Amino acid sequence: MAAITLAELANKLGAELRGDGTVEIHSIASMGKAASGQITFLSDSKYRQQLIECQADAVMLREADVEFFHGNMLVVKDPYLCYALVAQLLDTTPVAATDIAPSAYVDSTATLGCNVAIGHNAVIEAGVQLGDNVQIGAGCFIGKNAIIGDNTKLWANVTIYHDVVLGSQCLVQSSTVIGADGFGYANDKGEWVKIPQLGSVCIGDRVEIGACTTIDRGALEDTIIADNVIIDNQMQIAHNVQIGYGTAMAGGTIVAGSTTIGKYCIIGGASVLNGHIKIADGVTITGMGMVMRSIEDKGMYSSGIPLQPNKEWRRTATRVHRIDEMNKRLKAVEKQLAAKGE
Repeated sequence: MAAITLAELANKLGAELRGDGTVEIHSIASMGKAASGQITFLSDSKYRQQLIECQADAVMLREADVEFFHGNMLVVKDPYLCYALVAQLLDTTPVAATDIAPSAYVDSTATLGCNVAIGHNAVIEAGVQLGDNVQIGAGCFIGKNAIIGDNTKLWANVTIYHDVVLGSQCLVQSSTVIGADGFGYANDKGEWVKIPQLGSVCIGDRVEIGACTTIDRGALEDTIIADNVIIDNQMQIAHNVQIGYGTAMAGGTIVAGSTTIGKYCIIGGASVLNGHIKIADGVTITGMGMVMRSIEDKGMYSSGIPLQPNKEWRRTATRVHRIDEMNKRLKAVEKQLAAKGE
């Protein structure tokens, strides 16, 4: 969309317009950098002072902040949510593909819905089902019998292995791999024996997956990602993991095999989750969390050691290594005190 009037924006957002509804908005920007033709938003009242010098043609804000701005405004309940909606309306991101490129390979047994677009050098293997309005970017590989739902978009060089199911209205960023073998091996007197991974990956609707992320297929049953899950870049989701509805996972996180994550969880970046554990609904794990055991109760959990000056860190590390020795000494003192009746 090239431009939209404030009156049209107010109608689409269900906002209260105060000011000139004929003003045209062509893009959105932060308060400190917004200029003519742009709209911005105030989601945190502690930044009210920036409204004084704001050069945007309009601001989205709450009723409580109206008195601090004297220009055109859209009064809304949740400015940050409205920012997301306006960004969608003004989005200029190109499509992943248009039409079906001559260099794409589409097996004769594949089923394509209406308005499917497939980019250059993409491969669509036998038995694949692509829903309506699916976009397959350049260089993608869609393995045998995979199913991709309506309105799902894959950016360039995504790999979808055989039998994987990907729901409707999903978005997968470049170079992600879904359905590769899980890490399954038996050991025969020091020799590794591969265990064929016979499950698949089943991903729900409205799931977004970042770039260079891997989601392994199950060993016997499927790896399952529920609807409305968002998964960031460069993540490892191992075989037979289950992720519940509405969970959000930040970049660099590793989830080991057969772990179950509940609904509406938030997993901070660079976290590591052990295998064969369960995370309850509504759990928040802050960045670099190391989760070694199941979490049974909703709440916020943290681990890791914050950055310190090197000298302080060395002292801390030395003390950590001496915890066992200190514990033994403490128990000996407690035993002596108990013997004296103190």
